[in-house]
This record gives sequence, structure tokens and C-alpha cells, in this order.
Amino acid sequence: MGEMTGRALLVTGGGRGIGAATARLAARQGWAVAVNYTANSLAADEVVRAIRADGGTAMSVQADVAHEDQVLAMFAKIDAKLGRLQGLVNNAGVVDVTARVDEMSVARWRRMFDINVIGSMICAREAVRRMSTKHGGEGGSIVNVSSAASRLGAAGQYVDYAAAKGAVDAFTIGLAREVAGEGIRVNAVRPGLIETDIHASGGLPNRVRDLSHQVPMQRGGQADEVAQAIVWLLSDAASYTTMTLMDISGGR
Repeated sequence: MGEMTGRALLVTGGGRGIGAATARLAARQGWAVAVNYTANSLAADEVVRAIRADGGTAMSVQADVAHEDQVLAMFAKIDAKLGRLQGLVNNAGVVDVTARVDEMSVARWRRMFDINVIGSMICAREAVRRMSTKHGGEGGSIVNVSSAASRLGAAGQYVDYAAAKGAVDAFTIGLAREVAGEGIRVNAVRPGLIETDIHASGGLPNRVRDLSHQVPMQRGGQADEVAQAIVWLLSDAASYTTMTLMDISGGR
């Protein structure tokens, strides 16, 4: 495949939804993109194919972000193929079927926090080890994908998901302050009702349509509308922006 060109970017959960839209847009703006997936290699390979067909540089890489050993192996592959990371989008995340807190199991909560919170933290740690000027890096940008649920609470739907995203918000603020003097910017986007497959995995495939009347803009958002903000935050255009929680929710 020859030498990879462009700054290296990892998008976790990059095979579908917001992650896929972000990977494609970032590649068009010159990033060399590692598209992470957990199980669906076909979807990730499809994103990689689309990027290459567009003249961009991409590779797919498997890892369940909740497992440290898999994340370390993934970063080693990216180091070897794309060079030192300069961008990370912590997009991998899960919801569960809608339920009240008094109906939820501890096993469900552990999965929710392992993937959405600890997974993001492991990836961010590994990114900082590569990006920080303290570690000989050239700086970089981390964007965490949170959710409007972190400020709305998701009562009667998935309070545990909202709580996990609240943790992501706090982690974004703390990490941003910690590494601001080391060339790394850390921000989060908080999407509202976006048309992606995540709702079906929560047992509510029509959720966006059913709730769009609650959005001041009277519609759900598209994955690409979130990707535009993520890729801007990754870029040098956002050079003085860090510690920001950006709501992309149509006013919801």
C-alpha cells in the first residue's frame, strides 16, 4: 500500500452512523483515517473502500474499546501503518433497550460504562501518550462523542446511558485542562436526535420520527451534520478551542 499520507486519525465505532460520516469527511480534508470496529468488519471495510475510492487514505482496525489489550494492539497497528496519531474521535458507544432504573441490572450498567466511559478513557490515554509534547509528540486533537442525554437525563429511556455520557463530559473538561499546555485540545460534541442505527439497538427504530416534534427545529439531525462539527474541532481552524461541550441538537 506504500507510505500513508496525511495526519493520522482514529475514529472508534467508525463503521456506521456518526463515526462513518466523520471518517469520510475527515479523509476528504486530508486525514489518514483508521476506522475502528468491534464486530462488523464489513461495514468498516465499506467505509474504507469509499474513502479510497475518493482518493483518500484509510485502514480498518478491530478492537473492542472496553478491552485494554485489544486497544493497545489497535494502537500498535496504527503506529506501524499510519504513524504517530494526531487525532482521535471517541465515537464508539452503546445504548440498551429502554427501561426504568428500577428495572436495570448491574451487568447492563457495567457494559454501559465499560464501553462508553472506560473505553473512551483508554483510547484517550493512548492518544495522549502519542500526541503530548511531554511524550515527544507534536500535539493533536481529541473529540469525545457525548450526547444531549447527559443534560436531559433520558428518564424512562436510558438513564444509565445519560449518566455514562455525563461522565464523558466531565472527563472531557478535566483532560482538556490537563493537557492544554502539551499541544492537545480536547472537546466533546453532544448530538441530539440523529438519524442513525443506534435507536434500533435500543428497541426504538422510529425514535427520531416520534420525538422530532420536541425539537425546536422540528426535525432529527443527520450524521453528517454532527461530523461537520467533529471534523472542525479536529482541525487547525479550531486552534483556540478546547474544553468545549458543543450541543448539536437542533435546539433540543
